[in-house]
Amino acid sequence: MQLADKHEGTTTKAFAGLRVLDFSTTIAGPHCARMLADMGAEVIKIESDGGETMRTRPPLRKGCSTAFGQLNVGKKSVVLDLKSEDGKEAVRRLAATADILVENFRPGVMRRLRLDYDSIRQVNPRLIYCSISGYGQTGPSAELPAYAPVIHAASGYDMAHLAYQPGRSRPDYCGIYHADVLTGTYGFGAIASALYQRSVTGLGQHIDVSMLESMLSLTLTELQGAQFAVKPPPRPMFGPTETASGYVMITVASEKTFQALMQVIGRPEWISDPRFAAYAARRDNWAEVMDGVETWSRQLTTDACLVALGAAGVPASAYRTVSEALADPQLAHRQALSSVQDEGGSFQVLNLPFRMSGADISPAKTMAVLGEHTDALRDEIGLAADASISTGKTAETG
Repeated sequence: MQLADKHEGTTTKAFAGLRVLDFSTTIAGPHCARMLADMGAEVIKIESDGGETMRTRPPLRKGCSTAFGQLNVGKKSVVLDLKSEDGKEAVRRLAATADILVENFRPGVMRRLRLDYDSIRQVNPRLIYCSISGYGQTGPSAELPAYAPVIHAASGYDMAHLAYQPGRSRPDYCGIYHADVLTGTYGFGAIASALYQRSVTGLGQHIDVSMLESMLSLTLTELQGAQFAVKPPPRPMFGPTETASGYVMITVASEKTFQALMQVIGRPEWISDPRFAAYAARRDNWAEVMDGVETWSRQLTTDACLVALGAAGVPASAYRTVSEALADPQLAHRQALSSVQDEGGSFQVLNLPFRMSGADISPAKTMAVLGEHTDALRDEIGLAADASISTGKTAETG
């Protein structure tokens, strides 16, 4: 039985009834707000008349971006000019009806617009106001421009990763934006925590999420090692192991898996060998361990290696492309993808990576057209029909 089916017909949306104003752009903030939308919140995305920049990010079909779609499915779209008085008044009136606000402008932008937390809480003390930025809202680096690749470099992550690449001296290029997704997820967790606290206190609060500190949380060993003299192993413990047809990743993280691996490769005597028997000695001699493993693995295809390792309970995987990973029957079993629709047609988005037995966390099925909900929200908040709230550009982002 699939987890999603356990309470079929009885699940509800955990955040149903909550209203979110999403001023964010690119990835970190939109990812955070997409999670809120999947949990059932009404998320109102505030955009400029030209639309958020990710609307032009490929893949594009009939001018519609599926990358934008994955980050913003299920949100309403309202076009506002944040530099106009009518636009600011519209935000204040919307904020009075909202539970959560998410923004990732460069620190200082919302204050200059008089839409910062201290200004907005005057009209809604229950509002949970989440600010995502590169370095945090205050401090000597606060107003520096920052995107994920910059934060990867600034956090030490790229140099830490380089230290595990034998023979390399130049950091890798950045194509996958860990900092954005990680920071957006931390923002989501902080918002959920603030909602619980509000249920006790009746008050909202300001949440200040730092991309720099989020990335530092990935470097557990390095962060601790930076404080003490820690000798690095001669060879990284986790890397590609060559086979007759490619490579596999083998992870040995316990005595049980080490012993099982030694049995698989035909080296049971190494279990009691003084060079490998204890964890510390094993790390010092890890290159010899992996040389022995590759002597075994190079004689077999990747598939044959995986069969042998799997039978012994040794964690291992082939190196797959994203396309190959998406074809994994496990994802189909978990219903990990949902089909959604925009003006360009249908495409698939990744669902939230957790399942809840008592909550429906599936995404909406359609994407909003730019400005689709502007008139309806303008009518709701009682702003004059001729108010110029749908022209101009939004403020500078960070």
